Amino acid sequence: MDDLWFDPSKILIGGAWRAASGGATLPVEDPSTGEAFGTISRGTADDIDAAVTAAADARIGAWGRMSAADRGRVLSRLGQLIAARSEQLARIEARDVGKPLTQARADAQALARYMEFYGGAADKVMGQTIPYMEGYTVYTLREPHGVTGHIVPWNYPMQIIGRSVGAALAMGNACVLKPAEEACLTALAFAHLAQEAGLPPGALNVVPGLGEEAGAALTAHPGIHHISFTGSVGVGMLVQAAAARNVVPVTLELGGKSPQLVFDDADLDAALPFLVNAGVQNAGQTCSAASRILVHKARHDELLERMARRYEALTVGPALDDPNVGPLISARQKEVVAGYLAQAGDLDVAAQGRIADDAPAGGHYLAPTLLAGARADHVLAREEIFGPVQVVIPFEDEEEAVAIANGTEYGLVAAIWSADGARQMRLAKRLRAGQVFINNYGAGGGVELPFGGRGKSGHGREKGFEALFGFSVLKTIAARHG
Repeated sequence: MDDLWFDPSKILIGGAWRAASGGATLPVEDPSTGEAFGTISRGTADDIDAAVTAAADARIGAWGRMSAADRGRVLSRLGQLIAARSEQLARIEARDVGKPLTQARADAQALARYMEFYGGAADKVMGQTIPYMEGYTVYTLREPHGVTGHIVPWNYPMQIIGRSVGAALAMGNACVLKPAEEACLTALAFAHLAQEAGLPPGALNVVPGLGEEAGAALTAHPGIHHISFTGSVGVGMLVQAAAARNVVPVTLELGGKSPQLVFDDADLDAALPFLVNAGVQNAGQTCSAASRILVHKARHDELLERMARRYEALTVGPALDDPNVGPLISARQKEVVAGYLAQAGDLDVAAQGRIADDAPAGGHYLAPTLLAGARADHVLAREEIFGPVQVVIPFEDEEEAVAIANGTEYGLVAAIWSADGARQMRLAKRLRAGQVFINNYGAGGGVELPFGGRGKSGHGREKGFEALFGFSVLKTIAARHG
């Protein structure tokens, strides 16, 4: 890791970089080669405890006394520093996560944008005055929770740090961040840049480590006042259970099985890039991946043929070569996705991408796969695969399309492709999803757009002003003055 400008083997607690208390380390693996290229610290429960204490001290110290406008200035400076380092951050992320360079660059730019957005919003979260009985003045304030815990996954470290930690800091919380052990490097880089931007000691603490050690200690710590978790449904349930013991609120962003509904009047030329890219981006390792394509029977064959041509043109290879699709994060994740494909049974493999001939043998590569002939109740049409696999499912009419779309335990994102404005409005209301896109998918990332799910996709909202509300507590003050 000679190209790094910081030491990744340290953790950040109270403004000081130090080794983990137990002295243990974890390897940093390049998914493109399967080889380790460095180490990070393996934080412990003692490190988490020290980080929470440092965050609590910051809340009553320099960070807690800072005005909202000054907090915003720190975050804005941080956004500028991230933008200046964006290429370096992208290359770090590509190597650490296995993400194609173009996608990693977009993530670095998004992280800068989050800091810019929340820097500008920090002093614009207002309370209200409430008309009440004669002789009273009643108003509300929004105050920080205090110390917030953030558990960030490996698939989009920079983006999720931005929308979670950025919003929490803007509201005046002090943060303890536990990045995923598979992808810590940009979290550590972010912390170094935050110090350079002028963030006071203890306002941000970063403790890498295993989920069952550092992560479990963070979620169960009595000094944490709010937890933000992005990850699997199973772990999310454990996080919520641990937080419940301390009666701590939790924002959960979990899995998804997001559908795109393509009607007979859809503009396929406009839809096709979104249909495919939203399924294979980041090798399909995206909670909001469009893993189900629901298409009207009148357009099924045409759409399947055109999607197949796009799949066949997909290249898979090392992240720094900037292919269409990079490797999966780990050998274990590759096994999980391959296990799902083994359950395809009588489904038709409509098309697959191509793994580059010179892709390293140890890399965690898997060819993107387009499946047809699926029933709505097939396991590959119901469960989150978290890999570059999409299923195409035909439908007869709106009623069947909505029933299929809403027929999973998830409810994160959905899209409607149709020229019929009335249909767009009808279905947008009926689809069980936290975000619904009409004739697009993802809206270019949308830092400003509230994001979150329903059902087993989680609860609470990140991004936009809604995230600021989630990272604050509403206080009502009633003054009787006669």
